[in-house]
Amino acid sequence: MTSHDAVFKLRKILHEKKIGHGGTLDPDVIGVLPIAVGKATRVIEYMTEAGKVYRGQVTLGYSTTTEDASGELVEQKAVDSNLTAQAIDQAMENFKGQITQIPPMYSAVKVDGRKLYEYARAGQEVERPKRQVSIYDFKRTSDLVFENDCCRFDFEVKCSKGTYVRTLSVDLGQALGYPAHMSALEREASAGLVLKDALTLSEISDRVAKNDFSFLLPIEYGVLDLPRMDLSEEEMTEISFGRRVTLATTEPLVAGFYQDKLVAILEPREDSYKPRKVLI
Repeated sequence: MTSHDAVFKLRKILHEKKIGHGGTLDPDVIGVLPIAVGKATRVIEYMTEAGKVYRGQVTLGYSTTTEDASGELVEQKAVDSNLTAQAIDQAMENFKGQITQIPPMYSAVKVDGRKLYEYARAGQEVERPKRQVSIYDFKRTSDLVFENDCCRFDFEVKCSKGTYVRTLSVDLGQALGYPAHMSALEREASAGLVLKDALTLSEISDRVAKNDFSFLLPIEYGVLDLPRMDLSEEEMTEISFGRRVTLATTEPLVAGFYQDKLVAILEPREDSYKPRKVLI
């Protein structure tokens, strides 16, 4: 199931047209898919700023067209059984910080109005835009398993939005001198939401059938990563008309609250703040 499929099914379950997701999950990946419903779709872009946590597996020894286990074989090279965990750990350590990635051909990044995977399926290779992403942590979480001239191990990565973990796996293999691919992946956390609190579509359907909507978080949850400014009644009124207000902050973007309710997303304009989005 794709992320789009999940949204389509939720529209039917919740009888709500305005539904969006925060961060696409590739079809081969399982885990957390943040969903915004109704008015909350207007703040999902701020949720996706939060980092993501993945648990997965790298296989050294061969690479694939899609950089994951579903692709066709591209290159093979037997892994030396003398490869050490310490060498892998050091290579992973070198990826921490800000790095440059080139999105895989099998991805939804658009070039000249077409998604890369459309070019890939047509057998075309195009120049792909480089992107800067941040790797906050990247570590091995299992022993090395040598089998069939390959070596595999589990990992955990904490990274910024826009990171391709498939590409990270391939680049790690290159750093170690081997073709590689990501052989499994699960998203543990995204946009401040964690897997242990996630619900399946069937669980949501069961709750809705009982008229239980307690699983829906308040819209305020969507701006937890933004600095908060509590507004006076006068400021709230001015903002409701789209007018500027003067605030005691210099933040590039703030969430404006009135009586603990989110009323607007505000951005600086000269010596004041202007509403980017009014939510009342």
